[in-house]
Amino acid sequence: MAALRGGAVDAAALGGAVDAADPFGDDLQLALYTCYELHYRGFAGVADDLEWDPALLTLRRDLERVFLAALRAAVPGGDDLAAEIEALVVEHVDAPGVSAHLRRHGELWQFREYIALRSIYHLKEADPQAWVIPRLDGPAKAALVTVEHDEYGAGRGERMHAQLFADMMRELGLSDAYGHYLDVAPAAVLAEVNLMSLTGLHRELRGALVGQFAVVELTSSPGSDRLVRAAKRLRCGPATEGFYAEHVEADAVHEQVVRHGIIAPLVAGDPAMTADVVFGMQATAALDERLSEHLLASWAQGRSALLRPLDDGGATPAAGV
Repeated sequence: MAALRGGAVDAAALGGAVDAADPFGDDLQLALYTCYELHYRGFAGVADDLEWDPALLTLRRDLERVFLAALRAAVPGGDDLAAEIEALVVEHVDAPGVSAHLRRHGELWQFREYIALRSIYHLKEADPQAWVIPRLDGPAKAALVTVEHDEYGAGRGERMHAQLFADMMRELGLSDAYGHYLDVAPAAVLAEVNLMSLTGLHRELRGALVGQFAVVELTSSPGSDRLVRAAKRLRCGPATEGFYAEHVEADAVHEQVVRHGIIAPLVAGDPAMTADVVFGMQATAALDERLSEHLLASWAQGRSALLRPLDDGGATPAAGV
């Protein structure tokens, strides 16, 4: 943070702190997210040329090394792509998870917390995946651009998924300012977005980014349907229902495009990429599980899942530390 304010960063001196940090903890994930944000929209008052500052890039590399090693250690790996896809597309009726909780039992304050935390990604929805476009070629590239085109509203700014999410936030009484809830987002939220940026910004991890993208597109439709039902039950309003209804329809189509238009030609053209795609799928699922556990455990105890509760006049419980 001092470096972003005009100071200097000594990456070598920070090496020990990085190695000692919890790979999934608040310090490392926030530092990594901050480094990545310089490649997106940056921060007010922060010089644009810091995006390519050698010392910050060195620090980012060290943070990535620790995070990536922890992710690889947390998943089984392998190259059984068919099994991974089958596990994603077959869902049990009573499958647990945040969307299932919100549909059946969730309270409005919990739904609003969920949206506030999801804004860390959804206000730049599809941007991390766009990094991989120039790293692909042929049919896989064309198919991925087709999906991204939909994510960006098919040429209509008001239909961009990030804009639809912002409309929903305003309807729920939340700030739709980009990055507004970064300061209250726990590490489990940041880690999911950091994985997208990590795999998108490294050409050697392009297969993992495709795996991450596949998990989202292959599993989004049922979860979005549950959130439509939650929004109706909680009487959230048309913008909230509309955002998730859009994903029910769009992602059902995207599932087929991702499976047959992106993954199939990608691994057919480069079979060695299969293990990377599998890793991306497994890492995404593992991080999603960590976030779900954090949210559900916090809510089960009647406390906020944010680092600080939403400032809405006391409608949410106090945050737990």
